[in-house]
Amino acid sequence: MSFSGVYDIAASALQAQTSRMNTVASNLANAGSVAASENEAYRAIKPVFATLYQQAQDGELKGAKVNIAGVLQSDRVPERRHQPDHPLADNDGYVYHAGVNVMEEMADMMSASRSFESAVEVIGRVNSMQQGLLNLGQR
Repeated sequence: MSFSGVYDIAASALQAQTSRMNTVASNLANAGSVAASENEAYRAIKPVFATLYQQAQDGELKGAKVNIAGVLQSDRVPERRHQPDHPLADNDGYVYHAGVNVMEEMADMMSASRSFESAVEVIGRVNSMQQGLLNLGQR
């Protein structure tokens, strides 16, 4: 595989993890939000990734990339709390809190951050290998 192929793979990983971090940030920002009904309550969003394989004309595997296939809403049910004095309370005195688990989001953020760091490390190592190859001719 060429160096440019490795750079392409690492770049797609960086984009995927950036998307993942953006969804985590959105989820954490909305974790404390409330709504008047279950349908209006914020639900966590998650990116969906897919692998795209690239094959050469001879059928040999040339490389693979991460593709962001879409962003889906979580099916977690918003928490219903009895707060009759809240301005958004329904006729029965309930408000609906966002369907976001802050602990899960923090774990997802840490995982995305580590994956991002790994992709950056790959780019750094490939760059170092290229520099080493260029220096071979000077010795």
